[in-house]
Amino acid sequence: MAEQQPPQQQQPPGETPPMRPQPQDTMADYVGRDLLADRVALITGGDSGIGRAVAIAFAKEGADVALAYLEEHDDAEETANHVRGHGRRCVLLPGDMGDAQHCVDIVEQTVTKLGGLNILVNNVATQIPVDKPDEITAEQWLRTFDVNIHSFFHVTHAALSHLGEGDVVINTGSVNGLRGNKSLIDYSATKGAVHSWTYAMAQALADRGIRVNCVAPGPVWTPLIPSTFGAEKVTKFGGNVPFGRPAHPDEIAPSYVFFAANQLSSYYTGEVIAALGGETHPG
Repeated sequence: MAEQQPPQQQQPPGETPPMRPQPQDTMADYVGRDLLADRVALITGGDSGIGRAVAIAFAKEGADVALAYLEEHDDAEETANHVRGHGRRCVLLPGDMGDAQHCVDIVEQTVTKLGGLNILVNNVATQIPVDKPDEITAEQWLRTFDVNIHSFFHVTHAALSHLGEGDVVINTGSVNGLRGNKSLIDYSATKGAVHSWTYAMAQALADRGIRVNCVAPGPVWTPLIPSTFGAEKVTKFGGNVPFGRPAHPDEIAPSYVFFAANQLSSYYTGEVIAALGGETHPG
């Protein structure tokens, strides 16, 4: 029987504390092995959800972390406290990832404050569900693309001068980029672009020894869900997959560790891992 979340709704961009049940996002049972010892990671959308779990997992593996996020300061501070609690440095970089100059700035701040950059996780995303395509305004379309794919380009473009042999880029895609979603049309389009961009960039950077991969999750219980879906839709979120529930961020983050660690994935580039709770991989 599918698990259900109680009806709930927040204002975008959403925060973790009001969520019921609380997401499992602190990697409490995860044991690091120094797979990322003394590496520096920049994670966009790093304040909560998948970004939080990835940041903490990276810290447990020995990495210092910079977190870029919009304005969810309390969530970001909570994530930073976990990272620092594992003995690693953490830098907070608030601001609008839909702004091209800010994307450049966060890379330079990461390098300046943490001494370099080895792992880039392009994870930030926004979504606005619609009942029919006619409801999508030009402003919404452009905003979704600015945040969900243009930021990936701008941050990565700025990062390339700092990345070298053995460094990695990890993008967050989505099942909706694999099969589409009639209520998330612009979001689906951006995630499809993320997957194709991953394939192309992996080929383009192979001779420089920079690996580019993608994690494409199905439903994941993060603040994005109660802050963008109606209260009743939240109760059914994730119930349509064979596992009958959404993933918790802790269940997705190890895939990012896999791609980040050369000891585990040195021969992997241009890959899209789809964590779909038992759903057959579309396409």
